[in-house]
Amino acid sequence: MNVTSTRIPVEHLTAVHEIPMETASAREPDSLTLLELIEAVSEVSDSEQEVIATVTYMLRSGRVRLAGSFRDTPVARLCS
Repeated sequence: MNVTSTRIPVEHLTAVHEIPMETASAREPDSLTLLELIEAVSEVSDSEQEVIATVTYMLRSGRVRLAGSFRDTPVARLCS
């Protein structure tokens, strides 16, 4: 069986949307399971890449804290 394929280049654009916090010490970060965080971000994202980038940013910035199975997993290990 002979299959012909075509390669189509896709340009990826990076977009960062800052969400202002009241103050750094105003409140504790929200605690969510990794699944809850991914589902919440997926509801407002246009692509899988946007979900991954947003979840990674939120974890690394400390805006959320994981609960459940991944609560003690270092962020660097989750986002590598």
